[in-house]
Amino acid sequence: MNTKARISSILNGNGLDHSITGIPSFNLSDLNVLTDIEFTLPSNLRLGHLAEKIVSALIKASTNYEILYENVQLIEDKRTIGEIDFIIQNKKSEQLIHLEFAYKFYLFDPQLSTEAINNWIGPNRNDSLKEKLEKLRKKQFPLLYHPCAKSEFNAIPIDEVSQSLCLLVSLFVPYEFKESLSPVYERAIRGYYLNFDAFSSLENSEKTYYLPSKKEWGMDPSENETWADFEGVEKQISVNMKEKQAPLCWQKAGEAYSTFFIVWW
Repeated sequence: MNTKARISSILNGNGLDHSITGIPSFNLSDLNVLTDIEFTLPSNLRLGHLAEKIVSALIKASTNYEILYENVQLIEDKRTIGEIDFIIQNKKSEQLIHLEFAYKFYLFDPQLSTEAINNWIGPNRNDSLKEKLEKLRKKQFPLLYHPCAKSEFNAIPIDEVSQSLCLLVSLFVPYEFKESLSPVYERAIRGYYLNFDAFSSLENSEKTYYLPSKKEWGMDPSENETWADFEGVEKQISVNMKEKQAPLCWQKAGEAYSTFFIVWW
């Protein structure tokens, strides 16, 4: 994996702001990172945790924020009740921030409802943006005020800690989708989705493909150097369809690149 490209994809990712989430937002662009950071990406982490490690490295490399606590598990009666991602501090203002981070991929299904917030679902339809926000509001952020948090964070005044969310999303709409969405969503649209039959019908000899591993999701396909023809990816996609797993696909046609999900549903 191209480490520099992976880090860049997180630093330049699109976040959903307060107007969508209802939660104060923290933008990674607010980090004053003066030099390119270089570190070995952990190979044993899932995508969300990998992205979180990159965010941690970015904060540590910044000149204006520092991490006071990171990945603190809260335990009550020998049972883990949750984990707080970060408590960071602005070095100049000394403001304390409980920061939660998430890196998600959602597809827009216009048939679900008339309200856009209800229509963003995971590629395999087993999670949603609305469910994620509900969990953050009702479970994740209240953890800071749980009685067992006081002993973990006894070095800081809990009542002076503000709370913010950095929710980076890559959004995908149906192929040839014509409707307009909120500009906040539009900025985060990275491609489209279609089923296998539609994908096959659009295939031609000028196109080549690559099926990125999940750890590569969100990266710029132009950074990729390995490409295959339709036959080179058809078998794997067919397996994904049978297993009800929607793969992400990168496509190269001349000098043009596109990113899309091939869905089984």
